[in-house]
Amino acid sequence: MPQSSVSKVPEWMTVVSNTEALNNAAATEFVNCATRAVRERGRFTVALSGGNTPRNIYSLLAEKYAHALSWDEIFVFFGDERHVPPDDPDSNFRMATESLLSRVPIPAKNVHRIQAELDARMAADQYEATLREFFALSNGHLPRFDLVMLGMGDDGHTASLFPGTTALDENSRLVVANHVEKLQTDRITLSFPVLNAAAEVMVVIAGEKKAPVIREILSSSQRSLYPIQRVHPKEGRLLWLVEQEAASLL
Repeated sequence: MPQSSVSKVPEWMTVVSNTEALNNAAATEFVNCATRAVRERGRFTVALSGGNTPRNIYSLLAEKYAHALSWDEIFVFFGDERHVPPDDPDSNFRMATESLLSRVPIPAKNVHRIQAELDARMAADQYEATLREFFALSNGHLPRFDLVMLGMGDDGHTASLFPGTTALDENSRLVVANHVEKLQTDRITLSFPVLNAAAEVMVVIAGEKKAPVIREILSSSQRSLYPIQRVHPKEGRLLWLVEQEAASLL
């Protein structure tokens, strides 16, 4: 194993022993954020992540908290979406619906999906309009999610903000259609300004393939090696939950 130059794990990172512990920690954080937001502001707004890692977290929430949370006051959005219809096996919306949303008493009107069956730019425009209406935004203002859930790919991407793509430099739009050349497809994603306006961002990472990226992020002085490094809430909390295999090179 290479020698690590990481002197210590930063305060915003928590390393857990295995995937079961990771799922439990993430579900607990979701519940704590939801409970606090509903108590303090009467509603909880969350942007869900896609991909493989969150599926078991969502299932755990459905199993343990279907009747323990105020789902009437929970409003669900998505951090990104694949450019596919909602019933496609690759759809983030479909995954979240099967693992969580169809298994808890959340009103259908509280779930705001990205209409990714449309042209990607049109889908991005419509979702930006949805955010502006829901959060009652005036020009120049950003939505403030109570919680944004993210993952990280083994190339350091998060949401659908991939290395070398144009969306990395987007500073004015809330939602963008982002062409990902290596995947030969478009994605629809929230922009960095939206992610960084959240009250809390929780990044959940599992798997040994992520270990080299995490080690490089923590040991390098460069702050923009990977897209995930650009996620740091300006007036909010950053929490990385990292499973032991993903942290094995630290």
